[in-house]
Amino acid sequence: MVDMSDITSMYSDMYASAANQTADKLKNQLGKDYSKASDEELMDACKQFEAYFVEQLYKGMMKTVPQNEDASNYTSMMTDFYRDQMIQTMAEQTTNQTSLGLAQMLYEQMKRNYGIQDAPSQADDGNVNAAEKVEL
Repeated sequence: MVDMSDITSMYSDMYASAANQTADKLKNQLGKDYSKASDEELMDACKQFEAYFVEQLYKGMMKTVPQNEDASNYTSMMTDFYRDQMIQTMAEQTTNQTSLGLAQMLYEQMKRNYGIQDAPSQADDGNVNAAEKVEL
């Protein structure tokens, strides 16, 4: 007979590790100095933050769904693991396909903060002069 406590412990460790991966990846990404970053690196960091934000929203929504209290500890843990994986994937897809605009706003703000100059973004409508843009 297989000792389920060893398997449960293994999946518990894997679940805890996977749950912290996204936050750790974002923390490492945002801890960098972006003063000399390329536009792609800057936008990637902003998209990662937006995906993490959306993931936290989805997880908050999932907490409002009633849980099956009859499930065993192992079943509950596995369900939580796969639910978190699904939520993380949904958050990444939401950010990549139908962005909330948060990544773009962060990107523009970081460019202003780091003094990175380039052509006006698509969000600029041409009605704001250069002096007004600096004050935003």
